[in-house]
Amino acid sequence: MDRGKYHACTGPAFEGRRVSRGSSRGSRLAPLLAGLIVAFSAAGDTALAQASAPTPVVRQDEDGLSVRTAQGTVSVQVWGDNIVRVRRYRGVAPNRASLAVVMPRPAQRFGVATTAAGVEITTPALKVTVAREDGAVSFSDAAGNLYTREVLKPGDDGLAQSATAAPGLFSARQAFEISGSQAFLGLGQHADGAIDRHGRHVLLQQVNTDVAVPMLWSTKGYGVLWDNASVTTVDVGIPQASSRLVFQSEAARDIDYYFIAGADPDAVIAGYRRLTGAAPMMARWTWGFWQSRERYASQDELVGIARRYREMNIPIDAVIQDWQYWAPGQWGSHQFDPARYPDPKKMLADLRAMDVHAIVSVWPRLDTDLANTKALDAAGVLFPPTYRNVYPAGFGRWYDPYGKAGRDLYWSQVSKSMTPIGFDGYWLDASEAELGGDWGEMRALSTGAGPGAEVYNAYPLMHTTGVYDGQLKDAPGKRPFILTRSAWLGQQRNAAVTWSGDIHGDWEVFRKQIPAGLNFVASGIPYWNTDIGGFFGGQPGDANYRELFVRWFQFGAFTPMFRVHGTGPAKEIWRFDEPAQAILRRYVELRYRLLPYIYATSWRVTDQGYTMMRPLEMDFAADPLAHGLADQYMFGPNLLISPVIQPKAETRTVYLPGKAPWYDFWTGHRLAGGSTVTAVAPLDRLPIHVRAGAILPLGPVVPHAEAGANAPLEIRVYRGADGAFTLYDDEGDGQGYRQGRRATIDLRWNEARRTLTIGARTGTYPGMPRERTFNIVWVGEQTGAGVAVGAPASTVRYVGQETVVVAP
Repeated sequence: MDRGKYHACTGPAFEGRRVSRGSSRGSRLAPLLAGLIVAFSAAGDTALAQASAPTPVVRQDEDGLSVRTAQGTVSVQVWGDNIVRVRRYRGVAPNRASLAVVMPRPAQRFGVATTAAGVEITTPALKVTVAREDGAVSFSDAAGNLYTREVLKPGDDGLAQSATAAPGLFSARQAFEISGSQAFLGLGQHADGAIDRHGRHVLLQQVNTDVAVPMLWSTKGYGVLWDNASVTTVDVGIPQASSRLVFQSEAARDIDYYFIAGADPDAVIAGYRRLTGAAPMMARWTWGFWQSRERYASQDELVGIARRYREMNIPIDAVIQDWQYWAPGQWGSHQFDPARYPDPKKMLADLRAMDVHAIVSVWPRLDTDLANTKALDAAGVLFPPTYRNVYPAGFGRWYDPYGKAGRDLYWSQVSKSMTPIGFDGYWLDASEAELGGDWGEMRALSTGAGPGAEVYNAYPLMHTTGVYDGQLKDAPGKRPFILTRSAWLGQQRNAAVTWSGDIHGDWEVFRKQIPAGLNFVASGIPYWNTDIGGFFGGQPGDANYRELFVRWFQFGAFTPMFRVHGTGPAKEIWRFDEPAQAILRRYVELRYRLLPYIYATSWRVTDQGYTMMRPLEMDFAADPLAHGLADQYMFGPNLLISPVIQPKAETRTVYLPGKAPWYDFWTGHRLAGGSTVTAVAPLDRLPIHVRAGAILPLGPVVPHAEAGANAPLEIRVYRGADGAFTLYDDEGDGQGYRQGRRATIDLRWNEARRTLTIGARTGTYPGMPRERTFNIVWVGEQTGAGVAVGAPASTVRYVGQETVVVAP
């Protein structure tokens, strides 16, 4: 050990001393735990690992500290004022690269001090203490108020030899204390009907309709990102009398997680996004209406669907070509069957002439005798035949996206065929790697990132990464877009929208979709949708199904991606009777009116780590009556959505959270916050409420999203509280927004002064109109209500300068 750099720190002179750690690499400080701490260099790790230390051994690093106990080593790294990483391992720290975390570890300022309990790291937002007894870590805010603490069994570091994992891997278990009343949200998509994870046992294993994302947060003001991609169980207060949050993973080299504190859930999720990557902007057209089915079987059929919508003057922006467009035996060739699709490039040109976009389904699975399959196999990036093949012989092979070589080769095969045709994005079906149809088979295989058991759940992240990176490279003028059936930590950085899988079209499934989607977005991945009407079942001529489809369609209009899909009978809008068609048209038109609000909110998702579809706990954590409501949510900052989830309903109960007033969107009637109301809900009405202080920008009904980009806006102001909203605009597609080609306008309502301030425009982009028209509507009883355009109280010709409008 270099005694000039490291030294033993003992004696009363060191008790309670606090040392600040700056960002300078030149300053080396050896902190202090009187009678217990011996600072050690990296060169001493191996010898110390072999020793059975009777007392903790501590080293301060530039990013935190490590504490070696008889049970192993715990490392605490500071990744931000409100973020720390905790690792627990045996021997030398495993050299494991995270698949999820992409943020470079930043230099941080923090303090280290000894306390009666152990050694403490402090940041402006956190106090993190490693106990002197057993190395257990506790987390408190800057004032010392406890968030949670690790719970360790005596003599147990949470790592155990695994009978099922590969050699060198452990099973990993970490428990945390749950104290006081708090709700937990996240962990991905699970159709158990609950919004609060408290009292739940959750299995995190990727399968069709179940999405594993090991990130959750508490209304107490913190979140845990469990950085482990193996099959994992999470118990939150199980059994009910338990006060423990327990993660248990079947394969691990160490225990590795990030603790993220936040004043509100948005701050926690923003911390998650800093670690794992921001959600990029998606093109304006992606926020419009999508039509799909399993499956459009020819070039003429796909183009004809778009043409029929245009002839009916129903807005639409995109159609989807689902699977089996290839010839028999050509699954994975990425080639269209010429008998049914004689000119795919013309097909896309015909769609584009109608201002309709298209994406195409590609699978990670390939028929065995294709040239693409053989090339992947020769490169060593194809999984071997599955060991429990329950499908008929010749079911195919699946590629391995865990290494860059596999991702690049697979994408080159896709791009060679699809990029010249002009598709605007990709539908990555079966992204859980179902292999032979027995979920979890991949755990027995090796991958480009290590044993399959260790990285199993990350398959959709790695698959979408290759396709996203490829789109950026080969189609730089477009914003990448991916629709996929599964997800894992960090997948938001790949412009991926996850849909809820192959679900059945019935009321019980519909009810469970709402909390399933809300928990998915609460996991930090903001974009989600569901097959409107369900994938299986459903006949437009059946009156009972027609009612379900209408209610589901209303809900779908207030999810990030508004998309109809299903197998069996076609479900385009004109397949339904005229009364149903009128309702469906109404909600498509409402969606298009809301596009300025939605597009601005999507920028907030990208820029601030915001979430568009929001469990009530996100905005009303201080209102206990808002917790646990599985069938209400916020869409953006201002709209409260309460889907009707019971057949034959004419009303539904709605809780209006918080203290500020609310407005009925359809009537303009003002209601008290914190109250429960019976909302009128005939079949044509989805209960929608708008919070007081809201500034709601609405555009005209246009045939496609880009047509309304520069149109006059109706600005509805819901008085009763102060409010603000930021309008956002850019070129609508491409990467210019990353280089600053964008513009924002801050709108502020001051209740006391009764003034609406339209701020000076910030920024510019090519094609930005010099002048905009804003029609101001003060919402009240039957004024500025519903889908119809409201009569403006005043009209502002806005040329980029601050303008103040005074309300009557």
